[in-house]
Amino acid sequence: MATRKRWSPEESRTAALEAARRLLIETGPQAVTLKAVAGMIGRTHANLLHHFGSASGLQKALAQHLAQTVCETIGEAVKASRAGLGAPRDVVDLTFDAFDKEGAGALASWMLVTGNEDALDPIVETIHRLIDEIASLAAPTPDDIRALHEDTLTLVLLALGDALMGHALARSLGLPEYTARDRAEQMLSNSLAERS
Repeated sequence: MATRKRWSPEESRTAALEAARRLLIETGPQAVTLKAVAGMIGRTHANLLHHFGSASGLQKALAQHLAQTVCETIGEAVKASRAGLGAPRDVVDLTFDAFDKEGAGALASWMLVTGNEDALDPIVETIHRLIDEIASLAAPTPDDIRALHEDTLTLVLLALGDALMGHALARSLGLPEYTARDRAEQMLSNSLAERS
């Protein structure tokens, strides 16, 4: 009989979040249950209950985990763009991919539909912290900060909407699949040009 490796609480939590993320991407948010995640990592339902408290706690932790990893990547792309090493399209693609390919859009809509709205708080707070960090790098004016907040709001809402129904709607309207991304890139480029 094989013995299972004993994990530290942090290792167990990290493994559970990575498994939950895989389930989210491969199967959808409805599949992110304590039982399914426990089965993927060879742990018990009770073990995950201890770490997350409930399925809703797991989803909230997953939202925070996704937001943190995605915002770190987007933050690096924004810094590279400001240093002339990247382009606004890099930021757009990373944001859209986070909500589409990484499952953040599906998770957000699932949490809203199931009444777990406070689980969105980690996503919103992490994005806000990222924007504050970006703003602090440029010594901006109040108008610059407001424009940055407006650009972020628009970009995130476009990415969320595109993840939920963008492909079907673009196809229905006879538009290329990446039309929303193109519009977001144009918005971001225009905004940066106005502030430079």
